Amino acid sequence: MPARRHPGGRRGGGAGTRGARRRRGQGGGVRMRLRPVGEDSLLVDLDTPEEAQAWHARILDRCGRGTPAPVRDIVPGDRTVLLYKVTDVRALEAELRRWSVPLSAAGSGPLVEIPVHYDGADLGAVAGLWGVTEDEVARIHSGTEHRVAFCGFSPGFAYMLGLGERYQVPRRSAPRTSVPAGSVALAGPYTGVYPRASPGGW
Repeated sequence: MPARRHPGGRRGGGAGTRGARRRRGQGGGVRMRLRPVGEDSLLVDLDTPEEAQAWHARILDRCGRGTPAPVRDIVPGDRTVLLYKVTDVRALEAELRRWSVPLSAAGSGPLVEIPVHYDGADLGAVAGLWGVTEDEVARIHSGTEHRVAFCGFSPGFAYMLGLGERYQVPRRSAPRTSVPAGSVALAGPYTGVYPRASPGGW
């Protein structure tokens, strides 16, 4: 059965920050905190992955139209968006505080269908956690449209959202030393596809 996803962000980011400043967007938009990173970067700190997606999409859209102040790189994470190497930090900070970003602002991209054979070693454990049969796991997961929130962990590893809270599963208590390339894995709210063989706890 095919599991489907939308391509989106690139890599996670954002440690070593200080001085958070909290703000709810005008008109009841998504709440965010701004944290300086070094002398010329800003971290937008959100409450949920969905909020981070909405802010990432809005920033990309505005930068594509020439505003706000030029930014060298925009790096989405789990609940953050890093604005790296900003030409005018104060101007950008002031502009971001004026924005109202609804959750519906999350962007979209081309649909990519990935063929998946549901027979992995953890399939029975996932079925038990979900309270369904193994066939139902395949039906639910393949029937979900997964959206890439960001990339990280290893090059090409996409963190994809789409499964509801009802279907979240914990990470493995003991990570495997090698997970085969192409394996589909779950952890928390995310689905991932291992681009190459590597250790993994999903």
